[in-house]
Amino acid sequence: MTDTGTDTTSVEDLAGRLKGTVIRPGDANYDEARALYNAMIDKRPALIVRAAGVDDVVAAVNYGREHGLDLAIRGGGHNGAGLASVDDGLVIDLSALNGVEVDAENRTVKIGGGALLGDVDAATNEHGLATPAGIIASTGAGGLMLGGGIGHLTRGTGLSIDNILGAEVVLADGSVVQANESENPDLFWAIRGGGGNFGVVTSITARLHPIDNVVAGPMFWSLESAPELMRWYREFILEAPEELGGFFAFLSVPPAPPFPEELHLQKVAAVIWCWTGDPEQADEVFAEARSQPGLLMDGVQPMPLPALQSAFDPVFPPGEQWYWRADFVEEIPDAAIEKHVEFAAQMPSWKSTMHLYPIDGAAHRVGPDATPWGYRNANWGQVIVGVDPDPANAKTISDWAIAYHEALHPFSAGGAYVNMMMEEGQDRVEAAYGENYARLAKIKAKYDPDNLFHVNQNIKPAG
Repeated sequence: MTDTGTDTTSVEDLAGRLKGTVIRPGDANYDEARALYNAMIDKRPALIVRAAGVDDVVAAVNYGREHGLDLAIRGGGHNGAGLASVDDGLVIDLSALNGVEVDAENRTVKIGGGALLGDVDAATNEHGLATPAGIIASTGAGGLMLGGGIGHLTRGTGLSIDNILGAEVVLADGSVVQANESENPDLFWAIRGGGGNFGVVTSITARLHPIDNVVAGPMFWSLESAPELMRWYREFILEAPEELGGFFAFLSVPPAPPFPEELHLQKVAAVIWCWTGDPEQADEVFAEARSQPGLLMDGVQPMPLPALQSAFDPVFPPGEQWYWRADFVEEIPDAAIEKHVEFAAQMPSWKSTMHLYPIDGAAHRVGPDATPWGYRNANWGQVIVGVDPDPANAKTISDWAIAYHEALHPFSAGGAYVNMMMEEGQDRVEAAYGENYARLAKIKAKYDPDNLFHVNQNIKPAG
């Protein structure tokens, strides 16, 4: 009989080598442990190893490799395509590796592979510091940062990958290495955008910036004024001071405080702003936005950065149905605006949305081959998401997102941000990295020649 690695004797042997735990089908906590943020994805792994430390990660990688099991790496479990899990394979759950160590003097932070963005924001904000990342606090920091990392601070401080100084990585052969400018520099290059393709990243060291309180929040405009607003926004944001972040969105007003009751569930055009500069200058910075016709609500106010970073969490709890489509965008012509407005009016649920994240400014000052992120010429990362709590609406929200994406894709730069993709095929992965894909494939062949780490937006080892 072939040892598949899932028989009781083998699993007990593995469990005996771990400080953490092994969870199997039939265990009381199995369904909770396997649940993903995106409930549209339902996977049943054979084993889940909840690692208590790096040694457990090494043991799990070795076990998976020796027994021929598909391996998935789970940080926060937010991956839209469900790539934090795998049917009939082994999930290495890093959630207990959630330490965040701030070195305020040197303005760096060491982030455990299982830490959430909320953990990072809370620890760094205590020192009046921040590192750029995403916009939902329950997201795993590791997965988000290694894929690129765009959010409120991008224009002023760059992508997450532009702020990674080093990482600890468990490779496919079970060895533990450092990746930084002086140690394994090729691996260091690859992980800054190449995601989890090259090993299990058990910690990341990142640069911090002196950002504490911000003047931030949403402004909503009527959908009727959206065409004029988008024409204004596409020029304004690219000329604005880099301390100003502001992503454009189509959304429905959440039916809860602090939003005015008369606006609840109304479809609107919005910009979610974040000003990290001198608060005394905020009124001047926002004056032009406030003068745009059709303004329904101005929620911009001073707040600690973590309050902004977690503002979307109540709207998007775990366990709902999500379908993602994304593209990089260099410009937003009038013909694209027409399509945007058409699909915004058809948002199929109140949680469905479209975001255009500006990725110019500091992110443009990094060369296209300095990291795997090749779209340094793009001005926005565009994402369309159909979201609904009811599984019965999964097809409706997916169909809308796909149709919207197909209508806008001709106006795109070609590829998409890997963190905002579903499983869309190898061509889309290669398009995401563009001219950097061949170099990534060579580095993959060096560090993971057998493609052990393939449950991801996969970079195939060069043959």
